[in-house]
Amino acid sequence: MDRRQFCTSGLATASFAVAPFSSFAASGLDLARLDLARIERPRVLRLANASLSEQPITVTASHSDRSPGGPHDYFSEGDYWWPNPADPDGPYIQRDGQSNPANFNDHRLALIRLSLQMPALTAAWKITGQKRYAAKAADHLRAWFITPATRMNPNLQYAQAIHKISTGRNFGIIDTLHLIEVARAVTILKPALPPAEYEATLAWFSEYLTWLTTSQFGQLERDTKNNHAVTWLLQAAEFAHLTGNIAVTEDCRTRLTTILIPNQIAPDGSLPQELARTKPYSYALFCLDAFATCAQVLSAPSDNTLWTSIGPAIAFMTPFIRNKTTWPYKHDIEHWEEFPVRQPSLLFGGLALHQPAWIALWKTLDPDPTSPEVIRNFPIRQPILWV
Repeated sequence: MDRRQFCTSGLATASFAVAPFSSFAASGLDLARLDLARIERPRVLRLANASLSEQPITVTASHSDRSPGGPHDYFSEGDYWWPNPADPDGPYIQRDGQSNPANFNDHRLALIRLSLQMPALTAAWKITGQKRYAAKAADHLRAWFITPATRMNPNLQYAQAIHKISTGRNFGIIDTLHLIEVARAVTILKPALPPAEYEATLAWFSEYLTWLTTSQFGQLERDTKNNHAVTWLLQAAEFAHLTGNIAVTEDCRTRLTTILIPNQIAPDGSLPQELARTKPYSYALFCLDAFATCAQVLSAPSDNTLWTSIGPAIAFMTPFIRNKTTWPYKHDIEHWEEFPVRQPSLLFGGLALHQPAWIALWKTLDPDPTSPEVIRNFPIRQPILWV
């Protein structure tokens, strides 16, 4: 039986009951019952209050001598690339799954900092209506995307470079996964922003989306075979959602349905490309969250077809989230003890597919990990902005 036959046979959803999306409100598992604002309020306000006194830090605050770009160009180096002991002054060599702490990482850290602070401030504004949170969130948008002296150029031409091999690679596009929740926050924050600043922010994301979908790096990343393709699509879908790009939205929905789901989610719900890596547990969680967030962005209220296709992957991973000791595959070579965290796939999928047990499990998990490695692989942190 192939993937398409599996998905249409009914076996794909045999392990969990699927309620039609249109009947969701009547099921008793609606947002009012979940009361997400009440659950999230204490942590959101704690995070937002800690960010109120912080000033934006953009790519212009630091520069690497290895970067061929200018002060406004994002630059990072591939995580798993190290000096060659046999040739210390030569090209770097790869150690899959082992991050080199000596590689230049300042721009990525600044981007992650933006993705932690700006959405938290926006969530606090959404919960409380207090303008101070919106004003501080707007400061970040202005610095990163508008102000000439500090804005980032809307491309990733120099991301995840490899010393003496490449000045940038398509794989670096995964770095801006940390902009998806920023983009979602911009949508929420629109009523509190000056119209000119909102339009200028949209112009930046529109230009970046054009680069993402038309550049050589963008197209190479789009056509990869593992989590990189899923995170490319998630970025394209969310930036298209923000900017109102219907053509890209439809292309993303088609690619997700006809290419990514059939080729990356096995009939048993596993993610074979991720399980083959040196960190199979965290990569499977990461890719599953990306798939689920794609469905969250691209699903229509009257059609949960995407969810019924992705649901088996959530069902596959849920027992290993609940009890990691049952994981039958090899352990991750790094950071094994630091996962899982509050995986958004459980919340999004639980709501869409009427799975209260998934939501109950989501509630028990850590929403605010402190490990830099976990934070790097956990870009959805403010669910109140998404549901």
